[in-house]
Amino acid sequence: MAATLRFFQFLSLGCWLGAIIFFIVFTQGIFSVMPTKDLAGVVVGYSLARLHVMGIVAGCVYLIATIASERSIAALARPAALLVFVMILCTMASQYGVIARMDVLRAQMGSVDATTAENPLRVAFDRLHLYSVRLESAVLLSGLAALFLTARQKSF
Repeated sequence: MAATLRFFQFLSLGCWLGAIIFFIVFTQGIFSVMPTKDLAGVVVGYSLARLHVMGIVAGCVYLIATIASERSIAALARPAALLVFVMILCTMASQYGVIARMDVLRAQMGSVDATTAENPLRVAFDRLHLYSVRLESAVLLSGLAALFLTARQKSF
């Protein structure tokens, strides 16, 4: 049973981190091959929403496996579990806070690409985009640290 729970910890973090790394590569490519940046943004937004849902589920799987492996909710106070909790919070803040506000601004502008950089809507959009990138970076770095700490942890 301990090996199965450990497997789920590694699987959940591995899938989440792998998806983030793929997403980074994917976004670079999609903006270079799509006919417009607005269309590329729609595809990226759609993909990011799915990545975030997958990440939240993966984080919950990790935390449940952690609790089950130690048979105690106190296991959530371990550094790796705390980092995964931070990952979930950052992901939720990005998806349901930052990106939700970006979607409203995008709808108001009609076209992000055609909106001048000085336009207040575009300024707000660009600022939120920066927050989104920072939150996703925090998720990636926290995930790498959580994976390292999980790998270092003694078997249950």
